[in-house]
Amino acid sequence: MSKTEVVFNKVNRFLELFLISIFALLVFDVLIQVASRYVLGVSFSWTEELARFSLIWMTMVGAAYLSGKREHLSMDFLYEKLSDRNKSKASIFIEVLIFLFALVVIVVGGSNLVYTTLHLGQLSGTLRIPLGYIYSILPFSGLLIMAFSSYHIFNIYTRKINY
Repeated sequence: MSKTEVVFNKVNRFLELFLISIFALLVFDVLIQVASRYVLGVSFSWTEELARFSLIWMTMVGAAYLSGKREHLSMDFLYEKLSDRNKSKASIFIEVLIFLFALVVIVVGGSNLVYTTLHLGQLSGTLRIPLGYIYSILPFSGLLIMAFSSYHIFNIYTRKINY
């Protein structure tokens, strides 16, 4: 196993554990909300905001994780009709498009959002957390998606993975 495969597997394992942790936090948060509302008759306003932020992080990290596993949503009706050589070319083209989308929209756009919200000093309504910290998951996930796309392009080009 090459060094890049070892790093790839370790990053994926870390992302799996991170996603499990975020999901556990989300479940615990919702349980607190439900229990406080129906048992204590009091609704904590911070639980809804924490759930929203957890979903943002889980969505973005989950997108990066699925990109790394090559299990992202795709419609492959036409792709399956291609020859093996054309499948390889199409796979590289698709990975390049994913890389460019992650760069322009998620990394550049996300970094701009983080900078703007931190510069303006925007805080979340209840938890009073700077929103730039919450949105920082965007460029981080975008960089992961770009790294995974580069890894897949290299492996497709060298015929180490199937398309």
